[in-house]
Amino acid sequence: MIRPEESGSTPSRRTPLGDDRFHDQCGLFGVFGHPEAAHLAYMGLYALQHRGQESAGIAAGDGETLRLEKGMGLVNDVFTEGRLQLLPGDRAIGHVRYSTSGETVASNAQPYLIDCHRGPIAVGHNGNLVNAAILRQELEAAGSIFQSTSDTEVILHLYARNHRERLEDAIAASLYKVMGAFSLVFLTREALVAARDPWGFRPLVLGRLEGATIVASETCALDLIGAEHLRDIEPGELVVADADGVRSFRPFPPEPAAHCVFEHVYFARPDSLVFGRNVLESRLALGRQLAVESPAAADVVVPIPDSGMGAALGFSRQSGLPFEWGLIRNHYVGRTFIQPRQGERSLGVKIKLNPVRQVIQGRRVVLIDDSIVRGTTSRKIVRMVREAGAREVHMRISSPPTISPCYYGIDTPLRSELIASSHSVEEIRTFIEADTLAYLSHEGLLKAVADDAGRRHCTACFSGRYPVAVAVPDAAQLRLFEKARA
Repeated sequence: MIRPEESGSTPSRRTPLGDDRFHDQCGLFGVFGHPEAAHLAYMGLYALQHRGQESAGIAAGDGETLRLEKGMGLVNDVFTEGRLQLLPGDRAIGHVRYSTSGETVASNAQPYLIDCHRGPIAVGHNGNLVNAAILRQELEAAGSIFQSTSDTEVILHLYARNHRERLEDAIAASLYKVMGAFSLVFLTREALVAARDPWGFRPLVLGRLEGATIVASETCALDLIGAEHLRDIEPGELVVADADGVRSFRPFPPEPAAHCVFEHVYFARPDSLVFGRNVLESRLALGRQLAVESPAAADVVVPIPDSGMGAALGFSRQSGLPFEWGLIRNHYVGRTFIQPRQGERSLGVKIKLNPVRQVIQGRRVVLIDDSIVRGTTSRKIVRMVREAGAREVHMRISSPPTISPCYYGIDTPLRSELIASSHSVEEIRTFIEADTLAYLSHEGLLKAVADDAGRRHCTACFSGRYPVAVAVPDAAQLRLFEKARA
């Protein structure tokens, strides 16, 4: 029997009302060679808002100076037309953030902008460095002073201490010391630089607009500004755009690909191409495979919006059961919604979701979602559907049980807070009060997201097998790791 406290029912202090989901860390956008660079960055960040809602920032340059504007909140909260006018120039980088490393405070908002012996440089980061704490200790012992708690600042300190002449060499040498996941955009007075870790955990794409070079986390940002999608920036690749054109380097030793499979399961926008594959196509395939593996004797398929929509449609098409909007989401609930002091415990879910009784009443319902984290939200939704008159509630999850935290740029609870890490499927079913519960198999997941290129994915959150060592005890072992990789 699972007690509420065992399932991690008490969220962290920064978890928004009723939020029991995984969150991606960041969204990146960059432009070089366009007179409206800051405005394009603003629009690109709008398209990437789903990747981070805590802070937004843009750094821009005109070839002589770099300027930075950033703040806490959504893109539209941070930027006005007047504020964008403070960012002249034909080059810019932008960033939206949901923290996985460091606190949710203004000092951790990105991009960061520093000035060092080579001049000013700004950086935005999507990912997580698993050896950041060790590197920070070494840097602090050598005299470095940190202004934030984010792992991204470690990269800037490494860069500032490097004395290689060429910009790309200094950046590559700095990144060679870090371990983990990084998709990065740098901006100097002369160039825009984009880099991706050798495993390719997080996405990053290259585009073109009216001769300008564009970089973005997802292709949906290119679509919004009317840019042409050229290709993915490859794992281990470093791309430089400057007055001489666009150059590509591969300074890092190759590693086995480990693309985050959760980009296809949940994070990325359905209209994006991620790792060379359309996200909606992947989610339809996940739903179809789920229906093959775990059919349900039911009357209607209902997605838990918005994350379950693609998989629910695929499940419906494969099973022949009708797809209907049985739950409606309120998209205008902010992170700071104030509950009545004596409010119901389920208010956090009710303010976001409301059942359509005419769809649910008297019917056997299949609820489709992408994952179960702590289980508390799933239980509230099952109860809500029953209260709306459902005869039976069958929960189907379009990914395997989540048993391990992610250390590569996803905000996940501790292992002890992941309900599937310590409880069987039957125990979880009992806890969420569903008539049946089934997850997609690990094999089914990989089959659904497979493509002709044979790309390999990171599934550590489902398997516990981490492509990159998560913890390095001391600096000596870190140096041994670097020597082995060399």
